[in-house]
Amino acid sequence: MHLETFPTGPLGCNCSIVMDPASKRAIVVDPGGDLETICARLASLEAKVEAIVHTHTHIDHVGATAGVQKSSGARACIHEADRFLYDLLPVQAAMLGLPVPETTDMEGSLRDGSSIHAGALEMCILHTPGHTPGSVTFVVKADEGTRVFSGDTLFRRGIGRTDLWGGDGDAILASLRNKILALPDDAIVIAGHGPETTIGDERANNPFLRR
Repeated sequence: MHLETFPTGPLGCNCSIVMDPASKRAIVVDPGGDLETICARLASLEAKVEAIVHTHTHIDHVGATAGVQKSSGARACIHEADRFLYDLLPVQAAMLGLPVPETTDMEGSLRDGSSIHAGALEMCILHTPGHTPGSVTFVVKADEGTRVFSGDTLFRRGIGRTDLWGGDGDAILASLRNKILALPDDAIVIAGHGPETTIGDERANNPFLRR
């Protein structure tokens, strides 16, 4: 597995490119902005994008989706429960003083227990509501170990806020305890913002998970 993660957009959303080196088939996770940077990295890898996937549809995680889709021809996917947030992008933009990003057709195909493939890579989907109703977590197991793309559900020593549209404090804690903490302790977590962590470190040291 080849993995690149880098901050994008005005709020520093972590965008990831996950690629099978043999086939150069790739999945783009949360292209939040900086379209030129994302496209340049894909071009340098000669990546063939199979899908553009989103942990949720807050504006800072979808800002460059339309552009990446136009450039690659790949399908763009969300959990259907977050479609209303995508429809509210103009409202989200106004709240943050940001321009409204170009929109595109989003498949509501990210379902709990399903998978997306890119060459030999399999990205498994966990529905982990709480930060938003359609928040999902992506899990990729490879020879290099397990990688968990938690979006804004789990951060290093923190969890996502639940005071925005559809947020639910009880739901996010249930998602964390029943699904994310069920993953191996050595799994590396790539959060929606900020540094990476591990499941074991968060189990031991995240104050929200020790209550």
